[in-house]
Amino acid sequence: MKLHQASGQGRNLFTGYGEGHVLINQVRHDGNLVVTPDEVLPWAPASFEELASEHFALLLDLTPEVVLFGSGARLRFPHPRLTAVLTNAGIGVEVMDTQAACRTYNILLAEDRRVIVALFS
Repeated sequence: MKLHQASGQGRNLFTGYGEGHVLINQVRHDGNLVVTPDEVLPWAPASFEELASEHFALLLDLTPEVVLFGSGARLRFPHPRLTAVLTNAGIGVEVMDTQAACRTYNILLAEDRRVIVALFS
């Protein structure tokens, strides 16, 4: 599916997604990612079952206001102890499927929120 281009010139925007991939500024990315307005980074957990609190702790260095967690094609919630490092730091964590996370990221970015998204493709 393609998304409509929004304002946010020079920033990472999701422009599409499909099974196992996302498009960021029209460039295809496969695999698990962390996306900020300025960076696209690989994200280490190989599967949902391998998620650990350390994977979320690494996101603290990016100083987000809110972290969107895209759980893949279907909605799955990580155990709260895994995301506690973020919530204890006052960072909002929202869980949704990856497609919803892509759309929500674009909206929050357009509102100039400090948002990052951690995605399972």
